[in-house]
Amino acid sequence: MTGAGQEFVTAALRVEQSGAVATIVIDNPRRRNALTQDMWQQFGPILDRLAADPGVKVVVVRGAGNNFSAGADISDLKAILRDPDSGAHDGGHVTAGENALASFPKPTIAAIEGYCMGGAWQIAGACDIRIAADSATFGITPAKVGIVYPLSGIERLVRLAGPATAKYLLLTGDFITASEAHELGLLARVVPAHQFQDEIQELARRIVTRSQLSTQAMKQIVDAIAAHDPAIPSISSYWQDQMAASGEPEEGIEAFLNKREPNFRWSGGSLPVDPHRNDSYEPVRGI
Repeated sequence: MTGAGQEFVTAALRVEQSGAVATIVIDNPRRRNALTQDMWQQFGPILDRLAADPGVKVVVVRGAGNNFSAGADISDLKAILRDPDSGAHDGGHVTAGENALASFPKPTIAAIEGYCMGGAWQIAGACDIRIAADSATFGITPAKVGIVYPLSGIERLVRLAGPATAKYLLLTGDFITASEAHELGLLARVVPAHQFQDEIQELARRIVTRSQLSTQAMKQIVDAIAAHDPAIPSISSYWQDQMAASGEPEEGIEAFLNKREPNFRWSGGSLPVDPHRNDSYEPVRGI
Protein backbone atom coordinates (compact mmCIF):
# COMPACT_ATOMS: atom_id res chain seq x y z
CA MET A 1 0.00 0.00 0.00
CA THR A 2 1.30 3.47 -0.81
CA GLY A 3 1.95 6.19 1.74
CA ALA A 4 -1.03 8.14 0.42
CA GLY A 5 -3.22 5.09 0.86
CA GLN A 6 -2.08 4.67 4.45
CA GLU A 7 -2.88 8.33 5.21
CA PHE A 8 -6.38 7.90 3.85
CA VAL A 9 -6.96 4.92 6.10
CA THR A 10 -5.73 6.59 9.28
CA ALA A 11 -7.34 10.05 8.84
CA ALA A 12 -10.93 9.01 9.52
CA LEU A 13 -13.64 8.61 12.11
CA ARG A 14 -13.98 5.00 13.22
CA VAL A 15 -16.94 3.50 15.04
CA GLU A 16 -16.41 0.73 17.57
CA GLN A 17 -19.30 -0.95 19.36
CA SER A 18 -19.40 -2.93 22.57
CA GLY A 19 -22.90 -3.93 23.55
CA ALA A 20 -25.11 -0.84 23.62
CA VAL A 21 -22.15 1.56 23.68
CA ALA A 22 -20.83 2.94 20.39
CA THR A 23 -17.52 4.79 20.37
CA ILE A 24 -16.58 7.31 17.69
CA VAL A 25 -12.80 7.34 17.44
CA ILE A 26 -11.07 10.41 15.99
CA ASP A 27 -8.25 8.64 14.21
CA ASN A 28 -5.43 10.70 12.71
CA PRO A 29 -2.54 9.93 15.08
CA ARG A 30 0.17 11.31 12.79
CA ARG A 31 -1.28 14.77 13.44
CA ARG A 32 -2.47 14.31 17.04
CA ASN A 33 -5.88 13.42 15.64
CA ALA A 34 -6.35 16.71 13.81
CA LEU A 35 -9.67 16.69 11.99
CA THR A 36 -9.53 16.97 8.19
CA GLN A 37 -12.39 18.32 6.09
CA ASP A 38 -13.44 14.77 5.25
CA MET A 39 -13.46 13.79 8.92
CA TRP A 40 -15.69 16.74 9.86
CA GLN A 41 -18.10 15.69 7.11
CA GLN A 42 -18.31 12.16 8.53
CA PHE A 43 -19.94 13.23 11.81
CA GLY A 44 -23.42 13.79 10.37
CA PRO A 45 -23.82 10.46 8.52
CA ILE A 46 -22.28 8.45 11.37
CA LEU A 47 -24.50 10.06 13.99
CA ASP A 48 -27.60 9.62 11.82
CA ARG A 49 -26.85 5.90 11.61
CA LEU A 50 -26.26 5.58 15.37
CA ALA A 51 -29.43 7.55 16.15
CA ALA A 52 -31.47 5.13 14.04
CA ASP A 53 -29.92 2.02 15.62
CA PRO A 54 -32.06 0.88 18.60
CA GLY A 55 -29.16 -1.24 19.81
CA VAL A 56 -27.08 1.87 20.54
CA LYS A 57 -27.95 3.62 23.80
CA VAL A 58 -24.83 5.68 24.54
CA VAL A 59 -22.13 7.21 22.32
CA VAL A 60 -18.59 7.93 23.51
CA VAL A 61 -16.28 10.23 21.51
CA ARG A 62 -12.55 9.83 22.00
CA GLY A 63 -9.26 10.18 20.16
CA ALA A 64 -7.03 7.38 18.95
CA GLY A 65 -3.97 6.83 21.09
CA ASN A 66 -3.13 9.40 23.76
CA ASN A 67 -4.78 12.56 22.41
CA PHE A 68 -8.40 13.62 21.98
CA SER A 69 -7.69 15.93 19.03
CA ALA A 70 -5.49 18.86 18.05
CA GLY A 71 -8.53 20.46 16.38
CA ALA A 72 -9.21 21.29 12.76
CA ASP A 73 -6.35 20.39 10.39
CA ILE A 74 -4.69 23.78 9.94
CA SER A 75 -3.42 22.89 6.47
CA ASP A 76 -7.04 22.62 5.33
CA LEU A 77 -8.52 25.30 7.57
CA LYS A 78 -10.04 27.64 4.97
CA ALA A 79 -11.94 24.82 3.30
CA ILE A 80 -13.02 23.38 6.65
CA LEU A 81 -14.44 26.68 7.93
CA ARG A 82 -16.21 27.59 4.68
CA ASP A 83 -19.92 26.90 4.39
CA PRO A 84 -20.32 25.20 0.97
CA ASP A 85 -23.87 26.54 0.60
CA SER A 86 -23.48 30.20 1.61
CA GLY A 87 -19.77 30.69 0.99
CA ALA A 88 -19.43 32.22 4.47
CA HIS A 89 -16.45 31.33 6.63
CA ASP A 90 -18.20 31.12 10.01
CA GLY A 91 -17.72 27.49 10.94
CA GLY A 92 -18.67 25.55 7.83
CA HIS A 93 -17.96 21.85 8.28
CA VAL A 94 -16.86 22.41 11.90
CA THR A 95 -20.22 23.87 12.88
CA ALA A 96 -22.08 21.16 10.94
CA GLY A 97 -20.19 18.45 12.84
CA GLU A 98 -20.67 20.20 16.16
CA ASN A 99 -24.41 20.64 15.60
CA ALA A 100 -24.85 17.03 14.48
CA LEU A 101 -23.36 15.91 17.79
CA ALA A 102 -25.22 18.48 19.91
CA SER A 103 -28.58 17.47 18.43
CA PHE A 104 -27.94 13.72 18.70
CA PRO A 105 -30.88 12.35 20.72
CA LYS A 106 -29.01 9.80 22.85
CA PRO A 107 -26.55 10.46 25.69
CA THR A 108 -23.00 11.34 24.60
CA ILE A 109 -19.73 11.31 26.54
CA ALA A 110 -16.51 13.08 25.55
CA ALA A 111 -13.58 11.02 26.83
CA ILE A 112 -10.67 13.45 26.79
CA GLU A 113 -7.01 12.51 27.09
CA GLY A 114 -3.95 14.45 25.99
CA TYR A 115 -4.59 17.49 23.79
CA CYS A 116 -8.05 18.96 23.19
CA MET A 117 -7.41 22.06 21.09
CA GLY A 118 -9.27 24.60 18.98
CA GLY A 119 -12.10 23.01 17.01
CA ALA A 120 -11.78 19.81 19.03
CA TRP A 121 -13.30 21.71 21.95
CA GLN A 122 -16.42 22.24 19.82
CA ILE A 123 -16.76 18.46 19.58
CA ALA A 124 -16.14 17.97 23.30
CA GLY A 125 -18.42 20.87 24.20
CA ALA A 126 -21.25 19.44 22.11
CA CYS A 127 -21.26 16.23 24.17
CA ASP A 128 -23.56 15.87 27.15
CA ILE A 129 -20.88 14.79 29.62
CA ARG A 130 -17.17 15.62 29.47
CA ILE A 131 -14.71 13.50 31.45
CA ALA A 132 -10.96 14.15 31.26
CA ALA A 133 -7.86 12.37 32.41
CA ASP A 134 -5.82 14.47 34.83
CA SER A 135 -3.07 14.65 32.20
CA ALA A 136 -5.30 16.36 29.59
CA THR A 137 -4.54 19.84 28.22
CA PHE A 138 -7.07 22.25 26.75
CA GLY A 139 -6.70 25.31 24.53
CA ILE A 140 -9.08 27.38 22.42
CA THR A 141 -6.54 29.06 20.18
CA PRO A 142 -8.09 31.00 17.23
CA ALA A 143 -6.45 34.25 18.35
CA LYS A 144 -3.03 32.63 17.87
CA VAL A 145 -3.66 32.05 14.16
CA GLY A 146 -5.74 35.13 13.31
CA ILE A 147 -9.17 33.56 12.89
CA VAL A 148 -12.51 34.22 14.55
CA TYR A 149 -13.90 31.17 16.33
CA PRO A 150 -17.21 29.95 14.83
CA LEU A 151 -20.30 31.53 16.34
CA SER A 152 -21.72 28.14 17.30
CA GLY A 153 -18.60 27.37 19.33
CA ILE A 154 -18.60 30.77 21.07
CA GLU A 155 -22.29 30.47 21.94
CA ARG A 156 -21.82 27.02 23.45
CA LEU A 157 -18.73 28.12 25.38
CA VAL A 158 -20.60 31.11 26.85
CA ARG A 159 -23.51 28.88 27.89
CA LEU A 160 -21.20 26.37 29.56
CA ALA A 161 -18.68 28.64 31.25
CA GLY A 162 -20.11 32.18 31.19
CA PRO A 163 -18.95 35.31 29.34
CA ALA A 164 -15.94 36.10 31.55
CA THR A 165 -14.39 32.64 31.25
CA ALA A 166 -15.20 32.49 27.53
CA LYS A 167 -13.38 35.79 26.97
CA TYR A 168 -10.38 34.64 28.98
CA LEU A 169 -10.02 31.43 27.00
CA LEU A 170 -10.69 32.99 23.58
CA LEU A 171 -8.69 36.19 23.98
CA THR A 172 -5.57 34.62 25.50
CA GLY A 173 -5.54 31.25 23.72
CA ASP A 174 -3.78 29.98 26.84
CA PHE A 175 -3.47 26.27 27.50
CA ILE A 176 -5.12 25.06 30.70
CA THR A 177 -4.89 21.84 32.65
CA ALA A 178 -7.74 19.41 33.22
CA SER A 179 -8.10 20.58 36.83
CA GLU A 180 -8.32 24.20 35.65
CA ALA A 181 -10.90 23.23 33.02
CA HIS A 182 -12.94 21.54 35.73
CA GLU A 183 -12.76 24.62 37.97
CA LEU A 184 -13.95 26.76 35.04
CA GLY A 185 -17.00 24.55 34.52
CA LEU A 186 -15.91 22.87 31.28
CA LEU A 187 -15.74 19.33 32.67
CA ALA A 188 -17.99 17.12 34.79
CA ARG A 189 -15.09 15.14 36.25
CA VAL A 190 -11.33 14.70 36.17
CA VAL A 191 -9.96 11.22 36.88
CA PRO A 192 -6.44 9.83 37.25
CA ALA A 193 -4.99 8.84 33.90
CA HIS A 194 -4.38 5.23 34.98
CA GLN A 195 -8.09 4.83 35.83
CA PHE A 196 -9.44 6.77 32.87
CA GLN A 197 -10.57 4.00 30.52
CA ASP A 198 -12.20 2.03 33.32
CA GLU A 199 -14.06 5.14 34.50
CA ILE A 200 -15.40 5.87 31.00
CA GLN A 201 -16.57 2.29 30.53
CA GLU A 202 -18.29 2.25 33.90
CA LEU A 203 -20.03 5.59 33.29
CA ALA A 204 -21.31 4.44 29.90
CA ARG A 205 -22.45 1.13 31.41
CA ARG A 206 -24.46 2.92 34.13
CA ILE A 207 -26.24 5.14 31.61
CA VAL A 208 -27.06 2.12 29.44
CA THR A 209 -28.93 0.55 32.39
CA ARG A 210 -31.14 3.63 32.86
CA SER A 211 -34.46 4.21 31.10
CA GLN A 212 -33.68 5.52 27.63
CA LEU A 213 -36.95 7.42 27.65
CA SER A 214 -35.85 9.21 30.82
CA THR A 215 -32.35 9.99 29.62
CA GLN A 216 -33.38 11.18 26.16
CA ALA A 217 -36.27 13.24 27.51
CA MET A 218 -34.26 14.96 30.22
CA LYS A 219 -31.34 15.57 27.87
CA GLN A 220 -33.65 17.39 25.45
CA ILE A 221 -35.38 19.37 28.18
CA VAL A 222 -32.07 20.50 29.71
CA ASP A 223 -30.81 21.56 26.27
CA ALA A 224 -34.03 23.50 25.64
CA ILE A 225 -33.75 25.29 28.98
CA ALA A 226 -30.09 26.16 28.35
CA ALA A 227 -30.99 27.57 24.91
CA HIS A 228 -34.01 29.50 26.28
CA ASP A 229 -36.20 27.66 23.78
CA PRO A 230 -39.75 29.08 23.86
CA ALA A 231 -41.07 25.57 23.14
CA ILE A 232 -39.98 24.27 26.57
CA PRO A 233 -43.57 23.67 27.85
CA SER A 234 -44.49 21.73 24.68
CA ILE A 235 -41.30 19.71 24.81
CA SER A 236 -41.94 18.78 28.43
CA SER A 237 -45.59 17.94 27.69
CA TYR A 238 -44.57 15.70 24.79
CA TRP A 239 -42.21 13.70 26.99
CA GLN A 240 -44.75 13.43 29.82
CA ASP A 241 -47.18 11.91 27.29
CA GLN A 242 -44.49 9.53 26.10
CA MET A 243 -43.78 8.49 29.68
CA ALA A 244 -47.46 7.85 30.44
CA ALA A 245 -47.84 5.60 27.39
CA SER A 246 -44.53 3.78 27.67
CA GLY A 247 -44.83 1.48 30.68
CA GLU A 248 -41.37 2.59 31.83
CA PRO A 249 -42.47 3.94 35.26
CA GLU A 250 -44.41 0.78 36.05
CA GLU A 251 -41.39 -1.38 35.20
CA GLY A 252 -39.02 0.82 37.19
CA ILE A 253 -41.23 0.89 40.30
CA GLU A 254 -41.92 -2.86 40.19
CA ALA A 255 -38.21 -3.61 39.81
CA PHE A 256 -37.37 -1.32 42.74
CA LEU A 257 -39.98 -2.93 45.00
CA ASN A 258 -38.82 -6.42 44.06
CA LYS A 259 -35.13 -5.54 44.41
CA ARG A 260 -34.23 -6.52 40.85
CA GLU A 261 -32.73 -4.74 37.88
CA PRO A 262 -35.37 -3.06 35.68
CA ASN A 263 -35.92 -4.26 32.13
CA PHE A 264 -36.66 -0.99 30.36
CA ARG A 265 -37.94 -1.53 26.82
CA TRP A 266 -38.50 1.93 25.34
CA SER A 267 -36.12 2.46 22.42
CA GLY A 268 -37.31 5.76 21.04
CA GLY A 269 -39.62 7.33 18.52
CA SER A 270 -42.37 4.73 18.35
CA LEU A 271 -45.08 6.38 20.45
CA PRO A 272 -47.38 8.86 18.64
CA VAL A 273 -48.23 12.37 19.81
CA ASP A 274 -51.98 13.09 20.10
CA PRO A 275 -52.73 14.87 16.78
CA HIS A 276 -55.67 16.77 18.36
CA ARG A 277 -53.50 18.66 20.84
CA ASN A 278 -52.49 22.15 19.76
CA ASP A 279 -49.32 22.04 21.81
CA SER A 280 -48.12 18.68 20.52
CA TYR A 281 -44.39 18.66 19.96
CA GLU A 282 -42.37 16.29 17.83
CA PRO A 283 -38.62 16.38 18.58
CA VAL A 284 -36.44 17.00 15.54
CA ARG A 285 -32.74 16.95 14.76
CA GLY A 286 -30.80 20.03 13.78
CA ILE A 287 -30.93 22.34 16.81
